[in-house]
Amino acid sequence: EAGKSPPGVGGPTMQDTYGITGLPTDPRFAGGLTEQGITGWTTFGRQNSNPQFQDPTVINPRINFTWVKGRQAFKTGYEYQAINTEIDDFNPKYGRDSYGGQFSRPSGVTTNDPATYNLADFMFGARNAYSLVNPFIANLRQRMHFTYVQDDVKVNRRLTLNIGLRYEFATPQWEKDNFLTNFDPSSNSLIQAKDGSIADRALVNPDKNNVAPRLGLAYGVSEKTILRAGYGVSYIHFNRLGGENLLSFNGPHVVAINITQQPSQGLCGANTPPTTCFRPTQQGYPVGLNVPANFSTLNARVNYIPRDTPTGNVQSWHVSVQREVLPNFIVDVGYVGNKSRDIMILGDFNQARPNGSAENTALQARRPIGTFQEIQAAFAGGKGDYHALQVKVERRYSRGLYLLNSFTWSRARDNASGHLEVQNGDNSRVNYRDLASEFGRSGYDQPFNNTTSFVWELPFGKDRRYGNQLHPVMEGILGGWRLVGINTMTSGVPINLSYGPASNASVSGAPTYRPNLLGDPVTPSDQRTISNFLNPAMVEIPDRSQPFGNAPRNSVRADPFRQFDLGLHKAFGLGREQTRIEARIEAFNLLNTTNFGSANGNRSSSAFGTITSTAPARQLQLGLKLYF
Repeated sequence: EAGKSPPGVGGPTMQDTYGITGLPTDPRFAGGLTEQGITGWTTFGRQNSNPQFQDPTVINPRINFTWVKGRQAFKTGYEYQAINTEIDDFNPKYGRDSYGGQFSRPSGVTTNDPATYNLADFMFGARNAYSLVNPFIANLRQRMHFTYVQDDVKVNRRLTLNIGLRYEFATPQWEKDNFLTNFDPSSNSLIQAKDGSIADRALVNPDKNNVAPRLGLAYGVSEKTILRAGYGVSYIHFNRLGGENLLSFNGPHVVAINITQQPSQGLCGANTPPTTCFRPTQQGYPVGLNVPANFSTLNARVNYIPRDTPTGNVQSWHVSVQREVLPNFIVDVGYVGNKSRDIMILGDFNQARPNGSAENTALQARRPIGTFQEIQAAFAGGKGDYHALQVKVERRYSRGLYLLNSFTWSRARDNASGHLEVQNGDNSRVNYRDLASEFGRSGYDQPFNNTTSFVWELPFGKDRRYGNQLHPVMEGILGGWRLVGINTMTSGVPINLSYGPASNASVSGAPTYRPNLLGDPVTPSDQRTISNFLNPAMVEIPDRSQPFGNAPRNSVRADPFRQFDLGLHKAFGLGREQTRIEARIEAFNLLNTTNFGSANGNRSSSAFGTITSTAPARQLQLGLKLYF
């Protein structure tokens, strides 16, 4: 109702501020609708990451030298990369409004459908946060040098050794015109890039310690058995976490405004600092909010990379035994592992302390560095490990049949997903104050994977078992077909249980807030339906004084996946060698197996525990492919 205050918003100070006035007339809205993010509802309006572009230019010369003598092959080489990237990835240029504070909920009212009050906040214009950024184009620079030596030695007819060593050096990124800023924790201030050394221009010290050994072994135990093993270290020199680890994203050249607010702050006046008051949607954005002259660390998020950030690295190793059990029947059994350390992940360096149970202090007032809002650290805190037993069975038959079965039993763990690679409630941003609690199942962890495939050259047609008995017409219809099948069975993907904290329970917008588990959250199989895959009675939203519950990361797993695909292929010659048309008839999920999607793991959602999607049903496909 126009002119009325929403219930529970805070009394007469909010009176007559939520009239239906439409969108603001600020010229920033001329390009399209601001993104509207209502917690529990699908976002609408302009996508906040557009418009954007990343245009790289790469110069990449290489030189390699190989010397072979007898049983020894020595190799060495050098590679150089010069990467210049023009980037426009600073958003939201048209603004973003968030509605998740539930300011419209009357005092003392509880509900299992909090999204209703988030929608009411939107209707009244009671946004709990808004964001805006000014246009800017960065011109980033990075230089890389790689060199290696490798010696491959055939010790005897059974044993071959591969011994190598790489040295890798890559500069951190700097900006062509020194439009780059970093946070200095020693003075709690921003420092500007300047001409001089790479460290002066990038504000991050280059890591000169990236030595990477490589070892390999192949040993013929017998004529039918081979042992293979290998170990190597790899480095990650190019990190691109969207715009989250770009120091060029900082002020004063880029002013990325992110204001979190509560009605208790009182309405904004004409000259009231935006971090100290409540600005409803109808008031738009403050004039001059995102211009460099008005840059303030209280209004804008700051990106921070610690100066002594080491290069991320991955150690990989494997041991396998391959044996020909019978003629054309090979079994390969192997152990594969890796360990990653110093991987760049994200967290709020200025993460606030929790409110007490009876406390209602605003988020900004609880931050340890009161002169800054969120300080998004891109730091080398990421780690992970992977271990797997891999078994491959391969059989070739003399009459055109080939069988292959690949089985993997594995475990993957880490403390953050890759940025923009998250699913089912997982997050690339961590609880900065308790990094150990983030270590758990990887978002891609699926312990059991089994794939069975076959290729069968049907025995009809030219040069096949029954080729000479077919009439030319029948040859064209029945001859030369190939049957291809793939059967896939995997464990279900992980689900990260979460909840949306109220504004007085939030310590940052960065991490995932996980609930408390009171028991097994998965409904027993004999009672489970798509409406109650998860049991809400076993999942509890914590008290705001302890907003991070006891639920481990990715603690639930979705249903397994099963699918059988079948294809029928035939090639037709066109008179010239290597020129042909291949006809294909393919059926994906031939048996029409129902594979349910992941359940909703957000305890704050009215849809918690429900499954609302399935993998695609049976699909048939006809196609022609020309080879020439």
